[in-house]
Amino acid sequence: MNNQNPLTAKEAIDSIESAVHTESTLRRAHATGVAFDATFQPTGAAVPLTTAAHLQQTEVSAVVRFSHSSTSSNPNERLNPVKGMAVRFQIADDTFTNLTMVNVPIFISKTPEAFIRLIQTFDSSSTMSQRIDALIHDTEHKAFASILKELKPFRNFESLHYYSIHAYFLKNDDLERQAVRFKWQPLPQNDFDTASNSMENELIQKVEQGHPVRFRLLMQLAEQGDATNDPTIAWPDDRKKIEAGILTLNSLRADNAESFVFDPTVTIEGIECSDDPVLLFRSAAYAESAKRRGAIEGRMNL
Repeated sequence: MNNQNPLTAKEAIDSIESAVHTESTLRRAHATGVAFDATFQPTGAAVPLTTAAHLQQTEVSAVVRFSHSSTSSNPNERLNPVKGMAVRFQIADDTFTNLTMVNVPIFISKTPEAFIRLIQTFDSSSTMSQRIDALIHDTEHKAFASILKELKPFRNFESLHYYSIHAYFLKNDDLERQAVRFKWQPLPQNDFDTASNSMENELIQKVEQGHPVRFRLLMQLAEQGDATNDPTIAWPDDRKKIEAGILTLNSLRADNAESFVFDPTVTIEGIECSDDPVLLFRSAAYAESAKRRGAIEGRMNL
């Protein structure tokens, strides 16, 4: 990688493939998971802040993918405590927007270049404990200590909290802009045990047996001075939060949403990406990963 020039998506994905085990037909991160069709019922509480169609009053359909953060399908890699929840809100036949979240509230690096420098320090044969030790002693990635504190023991996908990490701007009819961060909060009814041999199967059983699995979408509102361009810094807990709606899982998707690319920069009128450099880089990186794994989508599934 030439440090004199901006990082390219190709260089980023090349670095991931060199540092860790990847599989040609799978995503280069969050390689395996399980997907569902769902519905999202907005509360209307966000109407004063945004014209975004899915945050008004009308229920919209959605596709939800839960994932392990590993780049491999190796079952042992699923012990990695970072999990993902990606949601596509289908507004109309040819319009959608995505929220792509993980179960930690901040990211490990301020810039794409810093993240790839971190990846390049790993070796494909290094163990998880070796990687954690390297991170603890890496002064460029001080956010890692905070991330470790946030990671809790997990039993299933449906009892975790998921965070957008990045800030977005909402825009209303008066063209007023409000910076927000999103969070999926599981409803208490999600958290009960079933006899299963994997996190995927536990969630599938609950949905197929008719047990409601729901998440509440919260929006944290920024105040003056809160950084919108640094995903390593959490906003203070006392910032106002509003409940934007409820997501309900309906049925397992036969295609597992494998052709979908949950690009977090795909927005609609009423929502804009912030100036976060990591967020803005992800679109090209997702596209490069999709090209390499053969996920050929039309406009519907970018």
